[in-house]
Amino acid sequence: MTSEQPLSHLDATGQAHMVDVSGKDVTARSATASGTVLLSPQAVAALRSGTVPKGDALAVARIAGIQGAKRTPDLIPLCHPIGLHAVAVDLQVDDHGVLIRSAVRTADRTGVEMEALTAVSVAALALIDMVKAVDPGAVITDVRVEEKAGGKSGRWQRGEGARPSENPQGRP
Repeated sequence: MTSEQPLSHLDATGQAHMVDVSGKDVTARSATASGTVLLSPQAVAALRSGTVPKGDALAVARIAGIQGAKRTPDLIPLCHPIGLHAVAVDLQVDDHGVLIRSAVRTADRTGVEMEALTAVSVAALALIDMVKAVDPGAVITDVRVEEKAGGKSGRWQRGEGARPSENPQGRP
């Protein structure tokens, strides 16, 4: 963006407003995001053995992430309410915690990056709620968009032209 181009979420007086997307074409759009919940060895063991005191933490986090994606415009003030056609949330337990990935798809006039990020964030929060009795020190980290596709700007993928500092741990 050059200095001559106004910021799209500011009106002529500098006030924040929702961008008018009514003139944009409806296209297939998708986004994936990821994040990690770092956990103690005890919490990882409880997840792997299915002995989390509150129950199936991974299932609860998955459903919470899906619900979070659907509620994104209620949480992010300038985010457009759009119809989501698919939301998938995947949680993988490793020795350090849980990697969360979300994939969101729509056919609409604006992208779904915020919905993908919200899915990961809400899934991470729900996971922490489920394991906090076992690990009160759990940490959410590295929540980020991995790729997006569709619309005027086309496809973007982390690592393609990204600054080296954007992927310091070499994670996918």
